[in-house]
Amino acid sequence: MTDNRMLLSLHRPARTSWRGLAVALWLVLTSALALAAESNVQQSARATVSLVSEYAAVSPGQELRIGLRQRLAPHWHTYWKNPGDAGSPPSIAFDAPAGATVGEIAWPGPDRFIIGPVASYGYENEIVFPMALEVPRDARPGSRLVLEANADWVVCEKECIPEEGKFRLVLPVEASARPASAEVLAAFRIADARQPQPADWRATVSAGESTLQLAVEGEGIAPASVQSALYFPDSWGVVDHVADQALEVEEGRLTLATTRGQGYTPGPSAGLLAITDGGGQKRWFALALTPAAAAPATTDAPATLPLWQMALFGFLGGLILNLMPCVFPVLAIKATAVAGMSGGDRREVRLSGLFYTLGVLAAFMALALALLAVRAGGSAVGWGFQFQSPLFVAAMCWLMLAIGLNLSGVYEIGGALAGAGQGLAERKGHAGSFFTGLLAVVVATPCTAPFMGAAIGSALVAPAYVSLVVFAAMGLGLALPFLLLGVFPSVARGLPRPGAWMVTLRQAMAFPMYATAAWLLWVLAQQAGEAGLRMALAGLVLVGLVGWLAGLAQHGATRRWWPRGAAAAGVAGIAGLMVMLHGAEPQAAAMSAQSAQSAQAEPYSAARLAALRADGKPVFVNMTAAWCITCLVNERTTLSSAAVQQAMKDGGVVYMKGDWTNRDPAITAFLQSFGRDGLPFYAFYPAGKEPVVLPPVLTQAIVTESFGQ
Repeated sequence: MTDNRMLLSLHRPARTSWRGLAVALWLVLTSALALAAESNVQQSARATVSLVSEYAAVSPGQELRIGLRQRLAPHWHTYWKNPGDAGSPPSIAFDAPAGATVGEIAWPGPDRFIIGPVASYGYENEIVFPMALEVPRDARPGSRLVLEANADWVVCEKECIPEEGKFRLVLPVEASARPASAEVLAAFRIADARQPQPADWRATVSAGESTLQLAVEGEGIAPASVQSALYFPDSWGVVDHVADQALEVEEGRLTLATTRGQGYTPGPSAGLLAITDGGGQKRWFALALTPAAAAPATTDAPATLPLWQMALFGFLGGLILNLMPCVFPVLAIKATAVAGMSGGDRREVRLSGLFYTLGVLAAFMALALALLAVRAGGSAVGWGFQFQSPLFVAAMCWLMLAIGLNLSGVYEIGGALAGAGQGLAERKGHAGSFFTGLLAVVVATPCTAPFMGAAIGSALVAPAYVSLVVFAAMGLGLALPFLLLGVFPSVARGLPRPGAWMVTLRQAMAFPMYATAAWLLWVLAQQAGEAGLRMALAGLVLVGLVGWLAGLAQHGATRRWWPRGAAAAGVAGIAGLMVMLHGAEPQAAAMSAQSAQSAQAEPYSAARLAALRADGKPVFVNMTAAWCITCLVNERTTLSSAAVQQAMKDGGVVYMKGDWTNRDPAITAFLQSFGRDGLPFYAFYPAGKEPVVLPPVLTQAIVTESFGQ
């Protein structure tokens, strides 16, 4: 018995020791996890991702860094903020407690990865994307700071795979902050070693037709200290990402010559210059590039056109614009205005032509000022940009219906229609002539005529006064035919004398207005989808109602107070619809793919175009929009013809189609790379040769002959 008790007493301390060991082990593991300052881990065969903090415990009001940590499998990479030709940068959204603020990612300097004909900017192995965190000042020691985040990222090797994760980072709040583990701090040091450094250097860029040259001048630049260099632009498409960057270094200056990208636009830009020194150490420097004071000899032709030539091209383009299909909708109003000159007093006829010209010039000046203002704000827009707004298209649709109802006699503007047999010379109508000139420009802007492309492209990169001169020349060209009728009124007096035919012509001219309204309704359906179409149809009903009520009030068919009140309510309803349309979601991406598919064409993609050219494929690029009538005419009569389709097939030509119905920065950049800002635009890329720009009005012979180059 005694022996058994002794045995039991000997075993009790042993059991107690095991418990103590377990508790100690638990404390060690808990301390290690707390010290690690790392969230839960999202793991795949390609990447291990977590949210980390450089402090395991934080103090009230402290400023520190957290970061999205990525540990990548061999040969896999993730992306910088400008991913290059492919990929997507990581993004993260936080749910932080009140008083805690998280800053933007402080992007580490990237490397370049070239896979076939494309190049990407990003990181391999391990990287941390650091962000500043400010702890609430009222955080109480003993509490916890809990950060939750949703993140997504893309990892690529030969294939690209999007991934995502939800993270929860818990940081104890203590009186004194405690650093994280050595492993986590080492991860932050990887990002720190790549952080761009400020440099007191002067950096300029010179752009040619297909080239781009960067010149960097300052202390510390020398042949012995620069073994290699590479420029990483902040924005996509500034350079051809896969092209070589030829380096030349002299004392105090280095230059990089490369191929100009399709997204390059003149003006200041920013990026990083990665320099590897003689010892093999790479450092990244932040650069702010400004345009060189003098352009090289290879500068784009549009930028070197003299003012007289830009003005001449603008005038000729405006004159030819009278014959473009885009102006057809307003020809009905022009026809009634010309007919109205019949039998008129010479002075009144001349004033009518003058006021029409003033309306055209006022509209061109307003467009020029709007384009210059938007460009000054840093946005890229093009000729006809207003038609990319569903609100503007809907307003134009309703306006065309209102004009049609007026021409049909439902209501009158400025008094009743002069009766047959009465001289129209008594009607002044100068406001109508001015309005006709305004409308002619607004309706004409969806398309560009020959000569206009180079003129507009040059004008919008020139000083403001040059732009205004060129746009005024375009206005004079558009107004010239009608102005000549005023200068030589004998032409107008050759028309039949006023009579009943005037009423018939006016009513007949309403139907082109109705047809234009129907076309604009179709354009709006492409832009804003079914919801936008419903609002536009409701607006058409209200416009019709307001016009009918206005007619009742004008003709005195009933008491005037209630039709006027009802008309005011209808106008208010139209205003409400305009507010709703202003927030309509664009449908451009889906529409572009559908439009390309219907034409047996590939949707335009800069990366795809670069890949096809690298493979030696000839490519025909068609930039179009639903609101560009000339574009649609070219597609129906030329590009979809059997002869052109067979020529593409025989020549192995890849047909690419870009849709600019809604704003698309990639298409805007493509147009501007050719010095153009409007549609239609066609470019053919022969295999291994520079692209050939085709005229805006196509024939089957023009297209097929270009394929033979």
